[in-house]
Amino acid sequence: MWDKPIFATNREDNMKARIIGKEQSDVVPAPVPEPKEDWAVVKVHASAMCTEYKTWLAGDRREVIGHEGAGEVVAVAQPGRVKVGDRVTVMPQYPCGNCALCRAGDYVYCEDTYDFAEFTGSREGSGTFAHYVVKPSWLLLPIPERVTYEQATMAIDGIGASFGGMQAIGVGAFDTVLITGLGPVGLGGIINGRFRGARVLAVEPAPWRAALGLELGAEVVLHPQDDPLARIRDLTDGRGVDCAVDCSGSVAGERLCIDAVRRRGRVAFVGECSQDLPIKVSPDLIRKGLLVAGNWLYNMQDYEGVMQVIAESPLIDKLISHVMPMSNIQEAFGLLAAGEAAKIVLHPWA
Repeated sequence: MWDKPIFATNREDNMKARIIGKEQSDVVPAPVPEPKEDWAVVKVHASAMCTEYKTWLAGDRREVIGHEGAGEVVAVAQPGRVKVGDRVTVMPQYPCGNCALCRAGDYVYCEDTYDFAEFTGSREGSGTFAHYVVKPSWLLLPIPERVTYEQATMAIDGIGASFGGMQAIGVGAFDTVLITGLGPVGLGGIINGRFRGARVLAVEPAPWRAALGLELGAEVVLHPQDDPLARIRDLTDGRGVDCAVDCSGSVAGERLCIDAVRRRGRVAFVGECSQDLPIKVSPDLIRKGLLVAGNWLYNMQDYEGVMQVIAESPLIDKLISHVMPMSNIQEAFGLLAAGEAAKIVLHPWA
């Protein structure tokens, strides 16, 4: 081992959160992960919550959860891209690192991902709702000095997801952009839109999130039952918005994006949706001349730009609506399920 591990090896000193049933979760002891080859162990100082609450609501048992973390490298097996003591953002997934997509920075689309359990001998250590996580060193990106661990977790879905969508369709200062769905990703989309100088309109049914959307800089937040398409036309001199980013992951939100953009407009789908979206290619896409992009996170080369938003936007700390100990994960899941939170950041060691 190149650097001697400086973390606890007693099973009781390593804890993780898990989902054990319908609206039930707990925190239990777990094995300590070990570094291997170019994979390093990170002590997780902060982990942001995402869509895990949907699994919690459904009651699907998960022994390992969490994919948005930031922390300190505490062990490596060989010299490489990181060293003990480095402050890093833990990027999601376990891509191969060798295919054309990974080499181009589009690792999130990798089709040759590692079998984590086969490579390490266990699923333990693959989730960030835990004291420790183990990752390929090239997925551990440096955190600027002026960015806290809590803020660094926004580099994944909080700011990163909508940043990638806006990059894909070129949202700029002369654009009016529509954001559908103000969950944590959509709220981050408002911050990204305002940082780029764009005019931001939004659609969201939950009162708490709609109010926060206005605080973050949306010009207006429309309710989906109040004929948002007509309102959007009124607000854009009848033409429609220049760009739209769906963060709702709903057919209604996606369809509104298609209908609300002007001719030659641009649409990015960011929210996950498993239902079929009814589209007529000619009237919806060809005759309107739309650019439509599906986007999952962002290219690795854009990490510095994402960190610039996080470091320089005065709105980031509003996006992090709650910071709480990992032991309070039941409360955190409940807040997300009720639509009364933006990004919740857990402290595994608190």
